[in-house]
Amino acid sequence: MINRHISRLRLTHFRNYQSAALDLDARHLVLVGPNGAGKTNLLEAISLLSPDRGLRRAPFETLAALGSDGAWAVAATIETPDGPADIGTGAGPGEAGRRVRINGENARAVEEMSAYLRLLWLTPSMDGLFSGPAGDRRRFLDRLVTTLIPGHSASVADFDKAMRQRNRLLVENRDPLWLSAVEAQMAEYAGAIHFARTDSLGHLQALILDSLEDENFPAARLALTPLFKDGSEPGSSSALESELKFRWAAARAADRTAGRTLLGPHRVDFEVRHAQKDMPAALGSTGEQKALLIGLILAHARLVRRMTAITPFLLLDEIAAHLDPGRRAALFAALDGLGTQCFMTGTDPMLFEALGAGAQVVSVRDGRLSPLA
Repeated sequence: MINRHISRLRLTHFRNYQSAALDLDARHLVLVGPNGAGKTNLLEAISLLSPDRGLRRAPFETLAALGSDGAWAVAATIETPDGPADIGTGAGPGEAGRRVRINGENARAVEEMSAYLRLLWLTPSMDGLFSGPAGDRRRFLDRLVTTLIPGHSASVADFDKAMRQRNRLLVENRDPLWLSAVEAQMAEYAGAIHFARTDSLGHLQALILDSLEDENFPAARLALTPLFKDGSEPGSSSALESELKFRWAAARAADRTAGRTLLGPHRVDFEVRHAQKDMPAALGSTGEQKALLIGLILAHARLVRRMTAITPFLLLDEIAAHLDPGRRAALFAALDGLGTQCFMTGTDPMLFEALGAGAQVVSVRDGRLSPLA
């Protein structure tokens, strides 16, 4: 049973949509159309109803439609157990940030949207996640954590900002007391980031181990590489903050020479292994890696439902294109089992036939939406 869904979606001057509107029921939504029609743009619009920067991580000032005055807006009505909630986000002309409104009132923080909906997504660019740069895996992990802990993305952003300030101060050879103050800020954010990651991974791993028998989507074994090369890791936030401040102060000369901070949560890697084969995910075939990634997202969706009582909406871009019929059917069955509304895209409507009456199908052409029978 679905306990919440998006019933209305409105886009104004967003990407290639001058104006678009969709009225939806609780079924899944499938967007079909040629490449470049605007399917992913619509998923991106929905992804902005979360604390993060959306599935493309694009600067907000680049989202406005060409030829517009620079303003853009995304608005949705979320049907919840407590009644409908109207949520909107957007920016005015020339604004670098964005604003959020909930039920007609300005939100004090973007994290307030998470009281009404949570979002997870998969895009084709994530297909090489396990064999790509460590930074991509960290961002993927942080998106998972943010779905559980909405303030996590702000901690990551604040840490990055403070770290850039420290790097500048090192180059400018500023007063050590100033550096100490910045490093104390960094340590506070780093502690929050590290323990949010480790706690979330612990819960996710426990849930995954309960479903090792699922043959459709392989299970994952998850780990973070150590913060420190010697493997030591304080067990409390305060102890970790003290250790980081000590190590950053001792590493100032080396970091000044390197031109960057060489130690911290921005340097760890998110390690994923294929549990059944006990091998690194990066060594699996393309199909195995895709299935592993899907299984990871499905497991995390179940975890979010268990821990927050909100089943996340799933945004799945070109999800069915490279799955065989058996695995597609297994995916659709798993989505139905989650009890949530999923938004999927594809160029061929035949790939989604197994959904039958369980999905609304909308054609996308040049930023125009039209329902299909």
